[in-house]
Parts: sequence; structure tokens; C-alpha cells
Amino acid sequence: MTERLLQYIWQFQFYNKSELLTTDFQTLEIIDVGRYNTNQGPDFLNAKIKIAHTIWAGSIELHINTSDWRLHKHSADKNYNNVILHVVWNDDMDLDLSFPALELKNRVSKLLLNKYEELIQSTQFIPCEKLVHLVPPITIISWKERLLIERLEQKTFNIKSLLKLNKNHWEEVYWWILARNFGMKMNEDAFQQIAQSIPFSIMVKHRNQLFQLEALLLGQAGLLHTEFQDQYPLKLEKEFRFLKKKYQLKNMHDPVFFLRMRPANFPGIRLAQLAMLLHKNQQMFSEIKELTNLNQVRKLLKVTASEYWDHHYVFDESSDFSKKKLGSQMINNIIINTIVPVLFAYGHLNKNEQYKTRSLSWMEQLKAESNYICKGFESIGFENKSAFDSQSLLQLKKQYCDQKRCLQCAIGNKILK
Repeated sequence: MTERLLQYIWQFQFYNKSELLTTDFQTLEIIDVGRYNTNQGPDFLNAKIKIAHTIWAGSIELHINTSDWRLHKHSADKNYNNVILHVVWNDDMDLDLSFPALELKNRVSKLLLNKYEELIQSTQFIPCEKLVHLVPPITIISWKERLLIERLEQKTFNIKSLLKLNKNHWEEVYWWILARNFGMKMNEDAFQQIAQSIPFSIMVKHRNQLFQLEALLLGQAGLLHTEFQDQYPLKLEKEFRFLKKKYQLKNMHDPVFFLRMRPANFPGIRLAQLAMLLHKNQQMFSEIKELTNLNQVRKLLKVTASEYWDHHYVFDESSDFSKKKLGSQMINNIIINTIVPVLFAYGHLNKNEQYKTRSLSWMEQLKAESNYICKGFESIGFENKSAFDSQSLLQLKKQYCDQKRCLQCAIGNKILK
């Protein structure tokens, strides 16, 4: 037994409620179990019970053992002055408190306890892998909708913290998150640092000069600190030294990596494409806000790195001709991980539902992501047809299944019931 399981049993009344008696043999009726409290103080607030012929209203505290009340020193905490009932799994001590206790260990189904133990001890891809087929599809569909909203709300919280750093400059925050996205998993932190190390006002000032944008980004990434043979990187290096001194730019701390990476994702290529995107789109987030059609968004993101990269993946090493365009998969990735979260956050923080609705609609239109998590869910029968599905499945796996939060999961709840 865990305290969270005990809270779950109490909240949903998964115990035998007939002929309830307190530990001192008073008749007890539960009129209202109360509201689960996620803050400091008793576990449930605004509860209502009837003891003998008297109705009481107040808070309810739950513990595994009665003695935990003393162990946690609740009697000395004024937050617990309004407790009217102490619900315990095991009554191991008479504390002589001013309110009664209720013991539950002989009132809970062994089947429920066994199911919970099976979930917690599971080593499968998800804890309920062998039982999820019992859950009605409508439960999974509605839960996935809630999961996507939850995921976007978490990203909104992170975006809000970034807005505090630059006094609510949405264009700049969008730029930071976009740069992070271009770094992919391997270089995401470094790319965000690069974007934040150059004041956005400087990037905007030079946005009509693609060469200068490349010099700033590649220089801050530490990719211009070497001896080159090609003229292009030599000129970039010279330009960067001038701009760095002019704007007193500080050196980056996190290096960028090339290992275990496809050439198309090499940091030099991605930074050159990022420079081109800023060069072609003067007010990036302002333009995104005005678009209602997903194809318009895709068109906005169709950029190609400058000509030097047609024959290079890294400086000084020639390669076969290949235009370094942003591919459809990368464009979808940017929409999913940058545009939709920022648009949703903008709508949420400005109380404008049209942006939130649009961002969710775009998720339904985008192709589903393909990764080991999504493939794992597909193998056990989960639908994964759109980014709406794949993003909700990522949230389910990382925030619930991996943490064994079955009691907070709608699917886990259905199985336990």
C-alpha cells in the first residue's frame, strides 16, 4: 500500500461503504469525500461526514498507519486544525485525537490491490500493456486529447519563463525556440544558447545581409575558429571577428556536435538554413499568427542554405552537388515543436481561443511522428495517424507510463475500476 493509492481509493470510494464504523465504534456516513488537495495541508478539503447523529464539515487526512499523524507532527501544524476524520490503512495506535479514525484495510477488494501491484511491478513497454485491450476506445481517445492539451500547457509554462527574460518579446522568444529546434536532439541546448547569445535586435538589423547572419550564427557556434583553405569560410571568419568586436559578443559555453548525426543535420548546414529563414522572413512570428492554412506555413519554411553548401556539408571538404533544402520531415518537426507550441502559448497567455484552436487543428492535419515510442504504442494497438496522436503518446509514455503514474492516468483508472 502507498499513500497515493490510499488517496485514490478514498477519492473514488473503492471500498466497502456498508455499515461504516470508526475505530472507536461510532457509526459513520460519508456524505462528501472532499476535494483532493495538491497544496500544503490535509489531503482532502471541504468534506462532509455524519458521525452518529451529527454532521461535520472540514478536512480529511489519510495515512498508511495511524501513527503517521504523530510522525509527521500534524498536531503542531495549524493547517490541520480543521480535520474531521483520519482515514488510515492500518490502525496501529490510539492517538486520542479530537476526531475519529476510519481503517480501510479490510474493506478494499483484493482484486484492485492485485491489479495495482501488477501495474507497478510491470516491466513491459507500458505497465498496462497486457490489460489495455480491456479499455474502451472512447476512454483512450478522450484521454489522448487531454494529454495533448497537457503537453502544450507544459510548453506554455516554459515559454512564459522565456518571456520573462526579454519583457514579453514574442518574436525573440519564437526565434530562440526555433533555433533550439534546428539543433535537433544532439545540439538543441547549444543552438538555443547561440540564439540567446546574440541580441535579437542585432539579428534583425542584419537580416537583409545573409552573409552577416551566417557569420554571426556560425561564429557564435565556434565553427569559424580554425585555419581554412576555402575562401568562403575565411571571409565568414573575418566578418565574424569584426561583428563580435563591434557588438562585444561573449563566447559560447556549450560546443556543437557532429557525432552520430546524418550529414544533412550537421550544425553548419542547420545554422545556414536558420540564417536563410530569418533572411527571407522579416517578422517570423507575426507572419505565422496571420496564417490560417497549414500549406501557407509549410511554404514559409521552405528555405535552402546558401550556395556554398551546395557542395559542402562541412567547411573545406567538397561533396557531390546537393541543394541543402529543409525537407518535409524537418518542416513538420518545426511546426510540431516550435510553431504549434508558441501559437498555443500566445493564445493561452492572451486569452485568445482562436490561436489555441488553430494550433490543435494543425496537429490533426500533420503527419504522425515515427520513433520508438510511437512504434511501441502502435505494436499494442494504439492509433497513430497524426501529430495529434504522436504528441499525446509521447506525453503518455514520458509523463505517466515511465513514472508508473497509473493512478493519475485515465487508462490506468479504467483498468483498476
